[in-house]
Amino acid sequence: MSGLLKHWTVAGLSVVAVGYVACLPAFAVTVGPVTDDYGVVKIANGEPIQIGSFLALTGADAALGIDAKRGVEIALDERGGRLDGHPIKIEFEDEGCSAEGGQTAASRLASNSALVGVLGSSCSSAALAGVPILWNAKIPAVGVGPTSPALTVPTRGPNFDGFVRVSFNDVATGAFVAKYVVEALKAKTAATVHDGSSYAEQVVRVFEENFKQHGGSITASEAISPTDTDMRPMLTRVAINRPDVLFMPLYVAAGAYMVRQQPEVRGLEKTILVATDPIMAPGFLSAAGKAAIGVQMVGIDFRPETLGPAYQRFVETYKKRNGEAPIAGFHAYGYDATGVLLAAIHKVAAQDANGNMYVGKKALRDALYATKDYDGITGKLTCNQYGDCASPTYAVWQYTSEDPNSYSLGSNPKRIYP
Repeated sequence: MSGLLKHWTVAGLSVVAVGYVACLPAFAVTVGPVTDDYGVVKIANGEPIQIGSFLALTGADAALGIDAKRGVEIALDERGGRLDGHPIKIEFEDEGCSAEGGQTAASRLASNSALVGVLGSSCSSAALAGVPILWNAKIPAVGVGPTSPALTVPTRGPNFDGFVRVSFNDVATGAFVAKYVVEALKAKTAATVHDGSSYAEQVVRVFEENFKQHGGSITASEAISPTDTDMRPMLTRVAINRPDVLFMPLYVAAGAYMVRQQPEVRGLEKTILVATDPIMAPGFLSAAGKAAIGVQMVGIDFRPETLGPAYQRFVETYKKRNGEAPIAGFHAYGYDATGVLLAAIHKVAAQDANGNMYVGKKALRDALYATKDYDGITGKLTCNQYGDCASPTYAVWQYTSEDPNSYSLGSNPKRIYP
C-alpha cells in the first residue's frame, strides 16, 4: 500500500505540473507608465497591495504554517501594514501540508487578478502542486518552508520559474545528517524510512548517498503512508540488521507513532532515531508522550551567536504578540519571505501623478531572483539562478520533556550538536 501511495504521489505531482504549463503572452503589455512582458498589476491610489499566502494551517502539522504566519504578520506590523503609501492586504489560504491542499489553495489565489505575489508554501508537496498554478497566472511565490530539492533543481522546468525560497534546500540537510551520524554518533550502519512525500523521500536519498560516501552501510530503505498508524511490521524488518541509526524525516503524526512503537520491537534497543524539523512542534510532544524524550532532530541553528541580535529581538516581539515562544522552526522564514517579497515590489513598482501604483509581473519575478545580500534574520539571503536564497547553518536538537507546554527552542528541544 505504501509503495503504491509513493508512486501515486510522485506521478500525481507530475500530472499537475504538466497540466499547468505557463503560457507567455505573445507581446508586452503596457499599463500606465509600465510595460512588461507578462502583464502589469495596477493598484489604484488608496487601494491595497494584495499579496497571498498558502501555508499549513490545520491538521497535525498546523504548527509549521501557524508559526510562519506569525512571522509574516510581524513583518507586516513592523512596516505599519503599508508599502510606498499603499496599505497591504494579505489573503491566507490553508494548504494542509498536502499536494491536494496546495493545488486547491493555489487555485483560489490565482483566481485573484489583483494579486501581486504569494508567500508559501509550508510543505514541499503543496509547493510542487501549487506553484505551477500560480506561475500560470504569472504570480511569483516566495517559499517559506518547502525544502525539497525538486523545487530548485536545474531540470525543474518552466512551471517553477516564478519560485524562490528563503527556506533551505534538503541537499544540504541530507549531507549534514550523514556527517553528524558518522562523526558524532560513530554510526557505521543506518536504515531509513520516508512517507512518500517529495520532501521526505528526497532528503532520505541525499542522506543515503552521503552516508555511503562516508563509508557507512544502508541496511534498510523503507516507505510508509503518512496515515499509517502501525509501524511495527516495518520496524520489525528494519530490526533484522540492528542498524546504529534510523533516519526518519517524518511529519508529526507518523513520527509520533514511530517513536512510541520502536521500544516494542526487539533488535532496535540500541538504534538511535534521528528526525528532522517537521516534528519540532508542541503537537509532536502531545502525540508522542514520554517516547519523545531523547528524540534527536536536525534543524536550523537558532542560537543568538548564529543568527544574531536581530533574531533575538524578533523572538521577543513574537512572544509579546502571541503570548508564547515560537511553536515551530518556520517563524523566521515567514518573516524573511515577507521582507524579500516587499523589497522586490518596492524595487520595481512605479507611481503615476495620481498616486496609482503599477507592478510589472516579469519585473517582479526578475527582482526576486536578483535578491542579493538581503539582511534577513535567518542570515544574508542571495538567490541563485534556480531560486535558492538561503545559506543555512544546522544544529541537532533533542527533546528533554514530554510536556507540550515546555516546548521552547533552546531548552526543549535543546541543542546537542555542534
